[in-house]
Amino acid sequence: MSTLKLTVSQWQRIRADLHTEHPKSVFMLKHKMRQVLGFTVREHQEWVEDTVSDDKSGFDLFSVESEGWYKGKRHEYSIRLDFYNERKYTMFLLKYSELLHKGNQNDIK
Repeated sequence: MSTLKLTVSQWQRIRADLHTEHPKSVFMLKHKMRQVLGFTVREHQEWVEDTVSDDKSGFDLFSVESEGWYKGKRHEYSIRLDFYNERKYTMFLLKYSELLHKGNQNDIK
């Protein structure tokens, strides 16, 4: 169905709110999370194009003479919510739209 990409800080705030509404048992089992909340959580890591200018002042883990496939890229860690229920996806977006919008604007700056 639908997948929603969140930053770690966005997920931490949303998870804290969800923990106040649902018992811990909902978050312990994926099938229960899918049944009650309509989604499951997965961690995602990928290499993305680095939009920050080349700043040589900081420590570069891949500072080698030859240009590799990682040149101009950075490692990004995110949380993905895989939704299985369209109605619950819509309600999630309505409930957390302000937080999601704020997070996206903070990422742009």
